[in-house]
Amino acid sequence: MNPFQLSQPTLLDRIWLSIRYPYDLVKAPMDAFLSIPALSFLLIPTFSSYSTSLNLLFFYLTWSTLILSNSPLKVEIIGTLAIRLLFYILPSLGFLFFDSALPGLAVNIKKHGDQALPWSKENEARKGRWWKIALVSMGNVLLGVGLQAGIELLFTEVFHIRSALKVTTAIPMPWGIAKDLFRGLLLREALTYPLHRYALHSPQSSLHNLHASWQHSVSPPYALVANYDHPLPYVLHVFLPAYLPAVIFRFHLLTYYMYLVIVSLEETFAYSGYNALPNGFILGGIARRQERHLMGDGKGNYGCFGLMDLVIGTGLGDDVLDDIREEAELKQAKEKGKGKTRGCGPRGKR
Repeated sequence: MNPFQLSQPTLLDRIWLSIRYPYDLVKAPMDAFLSIPALSFLLIPTFSSYSTSLNLLFFYLTWSTLILSNSPLKVEIIGTLAIRLLFYILPSLGFLFFDSALPGLAVNIKKHGDQALPWSKENEARKGRWWKIALVSMGNVLLGVGLQAGIELLFTEVFHIRSALKVTTAIPMPWGIAKDLFRGLLLREALTYPLHRYALHSPQSSLHNLHASWQHSVSPPYALVANYDHPLPYVLHVFLPAYLPAVIFRFHLLTYYMYLVIVSLEETFAYSGYNALPNGFILGGIARRQERHLMGDGKGNYGCFGLMDLVIGTGLGDDVLDDIREEAELKQAKEKGKGKTRGCGPRGKR
């Protein structure tokens, strides 16, 4: 036996490599990107530093190597799966575990108390359903990723045109990223509203009963309910409004990853049912409107953020302007409190 001959990987080695591959594929460019100081990254066109330039160079080399050593479709789909897993599925499963392991603590930070737990004592029908809701929600996420892969294959292999998303070694500029994110989220809101209101909540629609008997059967919401629906309403109401803006504006893949992180975090926290959210002004307002939509039999709040409902007048309860007023009043109260604290402090010597 030749001692210098490399041994063939075992079955366990192959399984481990297949599990670790998506993590390694996303980790390297994400580490490089996150190592760039945010302020320096935004000020690159005007100000620069050696450390920022080196970080950018390292990120560019890592990203270029990733794109050149893998097929564009593989990078896009595995990166999408990793983001959905890290920013939606795992956090939502963590919320479910928290609700089940510490219900006494969870009920104190749930807006609707015990009623908002996945296996509420007040709602016996919920018992035995949470795992089905979790499986359907995760299945719909995989369905969306599969449709995304199918669309890319249709564009490139059948129609022989350029890919739906821009997958290149070039890195988009900060202003381009910000512009695409802004108009992408705005178009997502504009698409969600009519599809949600007229295709899913119109009595004449064939999808009305499916949507009502699936997603609207869970009220108030809890983790993973954001993507719990019959596959047809899910594709029309969740997947298409989120994916079409990226195709219409042809996002760079890195911009699409950032866009998908925002969408995933919104779905995770807005449907969690918790009072304490990372950003009460944005996520808190979105969560309140989604809860009122589900608990109000779908009579309003058809958009994602509430902007279209504000313009058309179909909002239930507080709207976006109310959230802004509340945030302004809260800041004023905090500033007054700080001023009083300073005023009560020891005076300096004259």
